[in-house]
Amino acid sequence: MSTVTTRTYQDIRRALLAHQELALIDVREEDPFAQAHPLFAANVPLSKLELEMFARVPRRSTAITLYDDGEGLADRAAERLLALGYSDVALLQDGLAGWRAAGGELFRDVNVPSKAFGEWVESVRHTPSLAAEQVQALLDAKADVVVLDARRFDEYQTMSIPGSISVPGAELVLRVAELVPSADTQVIVNCAGRTRSIIGTQSLVNAGIPNPVAALRNGTIGWTLAGQQLAHGQQRRFTEVTESNRAVAAKRARKVADKAGVLRLEVKGLRVWQADSHRTTYLFDVRTPEEYAKGHVPGSRSVPGGQLVQETDHVASVRGARIVLVDDDGVRANMSASWLAQMGWQVAVLDGLTQDHFSETGDWKAPLPPLPQVTEISVEQLQGWLESASTVVLDFTASANYVKHHVPGAHWAIRAQLPQALERLPVAERYVLTCGTGLLARFAAVDLQALTHTPVYLLSGGTASWIAAGKPLESGETHLAVARTDRYRRPYEGTDNPREAMQGYLDWEFGLIAQLERDGTHGFQVLS
Repeated sequence: MSTVTTRTYQDIRRALLAHQELALIDVREEDPFAQAHPLFAANVPLSKLELEMFARVPRRSTAITLYDDGEGLADRAAERLLALGYSDVALLQDGLAGWRAAGGELFRDVNVPSKAFGEWVESVRHTPSLAAEQVQALLDAKADVVVLDARRFDEYQTMSIPGSISVPGAELVLRVAELVPSADTQVIVNCAGRTRSIIGTQSLVNAGIPNPVAALRNGTIGWTLAGQQLAHGQQRRFTEVTESNRAVAAKRARKVADKAGVLRLEVKGLRVWQADSHRTTYLFDVRTPEEYAKGHVPGSRSVPGGQLVQETDHVASVRGARIVLVDDDGVRANMSASWLAQMGWQVAVLDGLTQDHFSETGDWKAPLPPLPQVTEISVEQLQGWLESASTVVLDFTASANYVKHHVPGAHWAIRAQLPQALERLPVAERYVLTCGTGLLARFAAVDLQALTHTPVYLLSGGTASWIAAGKPLESGETHLAVARTDRYRRPYEGTDNPREAMQGYLDWEFGLIAQLERDGTHGFQVLS
């Protein structure tokens, strides 16, 4: 069996500068990760390692370096990865403290490479923008203006600029001609903060659309800080595209991709890349999830292009890997690829496809290791057991889901913190584990059984089956066995963030360019 070695800050830095493949994995929960981490670290919590690693680091011989901040999680993660068949697993020498002591730059927040890149783009290209007050004045004057929201539709529904239309980032160049009355219409692109506004606006500028285009400076945060009102629950979405507009958009997108140095592959070339055991190749379908489900290239993963550019580290966690993008219109893949190329990725667009290549249907399913065998019980069995106080239910879903609803009396826990959770649980004759679908709880059941002689059971189908059966639910932070560190609270999400947090987030974004320069490993090359 392979052994676990160590790598230093200098080892990682040399590999990044040499464009070698590496996966620098932070195995803490998302909140501590977001407080401080290296630029190209990817967050794969120990709690979810088996559920995420095969998709995020698909090649088993990838050079993987794990770290934590002294919690002992990385050692446990290394054992699991070796058991899963990964052969080149190392620990970062002295963990996060070692990185800091060696002079390594540390970054806050999540999806930092993409956000820092957005700031870099604006600084190089001087991406046009308008302040919230200026946009409000245009809307009040009923000027010839269209506001396009470049976020996911669910984010748009939560809070948006009144009258705006949801057009997620990769769709902008494809859809814009259908949404503007004339070439004189002022187009405003917004997101919650800055990144997707900048990238979306610059996409339209790069593609050469005839309209004046500007980002809403600082997005919905800037709008809120200006004292202006946001809308909630809006339903406006992009429309279908005519063949003539699609052809024009495809020509524009291809020109941008060629300028950015995007490679071209056909299916035969893709197979060659995928057969290369020394390189990692990701295959992403950048259309909408609905289009993907209707028909996609086998083996591709659904990652809408705007989110791919925003969250590259989350889906392509091997820095230095190759990325191949797929669409069926020649627009979204080329525009998304143009950005990835500027971010330092080796990226290609898959050409020469016919409808026959989109032969697989349904949603993407993450590749998983063999599922552990545990004893399952039905919803009815659990309901009967709950009448006895000696049954303790443990819920491993995301804390936000737990707060929304859970089995009455269930205790929320984080899988990697089971020893700590056990200390806060009542005495039990049996444990019943659940999560949304039961998948994560299945792995947690094995961990828990190793820590106790008390019988451990899995709720078959998870909490979803409990809900489907019409059983009662509880909400709120009723029984937290550990702190809610599984998710970092983003200052640009939701509608109840303090003004100080929103302004602090903007100030942090403004400081990213200085951090990039100190770090020196980003490799960004922005088109002039």
